[in-house]
Amino acid sequence: MNRIARFLLICLGTLCVALGVVGIFVPILPTTPFLLLAAFCYARSSQTVLNWLLTNHWLGAYIKNYREGRGIPRREKVLTIFALWLTIGFSTLYAVSVWWGRLVLIVVAIGVTVHLLRIRTFRPDPESHLVNGLRSPEQQQLDGE
Repeated sequence: MNRIARFLLICLGTLCVALGVVGIFVPILPTTPFLLLAAFCYARSSQTVLNWLLTNHWLGAYIKNYREGRGIPRREKVLTIFALWLTIGFSTLYAVSVWWGRLVLIVVAIGVTVHLLRIRTFRPDPESHLVNGLRSPEQQQLDGE
């Protein structure tokens, strides 16, 4: 891969990480989809940055839960579907004027919604001492790690 493409993928991944972090604090912005897109960009551009993201204490759990089949937290699912339909609705009303373009957007939104609803909902086990799917630092200290 050429240097310009790598640079652009790293920039896009970093923008997605920033949006994902903002999504942790802003209720209307989903976190997991942005972090998954960041991981996708980093996987194709920089193994070092990908490893940082996957092992990050606060962000890595979102991706790990999804990749290991544990699912996406309910809050993330609801916010993602809400943001999806909000942007698709705006686009169909104000940005796309041809009927078939609107139809394509609605069909895509339905497909993404069905996909998200079929993904398992992550529910942490209160007995496992997990914080976002990873053991808390306090539990790691108690276990001698």
